[in-house]
Order: sequence, then C-alpha cells, then structure tokens
Amino acid sequence: MGALTGAIGSTCQSCGEPDPTVRMRGRAFPMAELCDACWNDFADDLARYEGAGAPPRAEPGPDDFDAVGPPLCPECNGLLRPYPTNYDRWVDLASRELPAKDVPSRYRWRLIPLRARHSQVPTGFVAVRIRGVEPMPGELVMPAHVAVCLGPDASAEVEEARKADLRGVDPGDQGQAV
Repeated sequence: MGALTGAIGSTCQSCGEPDPTVRMRGRAFPMAELCDACWNDFADDLARYEGAGAPPRAEPGPDDFDAVGPPLCPECNGLLRPYPTNYDRWVDLASRELPAKDVPSRYRWRLIPLRARHSQVPTGFVAVRIRGVEPMPGELVMPAHVAVCLGPDASAEVEEARKADLRGVDPGDQGQAV
C-alpha cells in the first residue's frame, strides 16, 4: 500500500493524516510510510516486544576524559555488541553465533549486511529477529546477549522462554515482560 500524495505531503499509513514528516521507514528493507509520531509509537512497541532498546552510549566529546572501551553487561560483565534494528532501535547481541537449538526462539537474530549502492561490499549490518520460518536446529543464529548472560535475572527470563518454546507459545504474546 503506497502513500497518498497531497498538497501538504504524503499521507501517513497509520493515522491517515497528511504530514511533511511522512517517509518510507526501515533500514534494511521498507516497512511502511509513516509520520514521525506514528513511527516512534510503532518502533517503541516493536522494540518492547523484541527486547530491543535505546541506542548505545553517545560518542565521547572532546572534553570527555573517561576511558573508552567496548560496552559491558552490568550483570555479567560480558562484552555487548550493539546493532541497529530495521526499525531504528538497538539490540545487544552475543559475541558469537550458536546453533538454533541452543537459543530460545525469542532471542534468535540474524545480521543482514547493508551494501552501498552499486557495490557488493557491506558498509554495515542490521539485526533482524528470526520469525515465521524456524531455522534448522543446527543452523547458526546470533543470540541476544540476554540468552547467554550469566546474571540471575537474565537466566530466569531465558528459562521462562525455553518453557514457552516447549509449550509452543511466544512469551511476547502473553503480555509477559521482555
């Protein structure tokens, strides 16, 4: 469904209002033509459901003298690898791939390379959560950091996700915290 073009600008697919901020949204592949307000609502809801969040820490300024290093998990002190999602939020992924059978379904992600126009060289990556078609048990997936975190809260959350997988239920659909 395309956006309707009017005198003021395009029409948002969600609210139906003409707005100059309406544009095609999505980093790796188009998702919808939305205004800024509707896009932020949609992206925040999807991020809450998928376990994504705010961008990583800001770039240090010229007056910052703090040590700069890779981001670390506050619970387990493990290395975090923040990646942007297709909907402009960020997710912390584990540092290595694991077989799909070892990762609960809600924590399975893939990295999609972004290529420059007319080039085969990747210029960046976008994290996309695996949904719909389940990967083969031995297929490698990139787990969210929480799936491998040693912290007690993360371990309990992952155990609940494993139980939900056995029941064939997605914990995000039941209104549980992600």
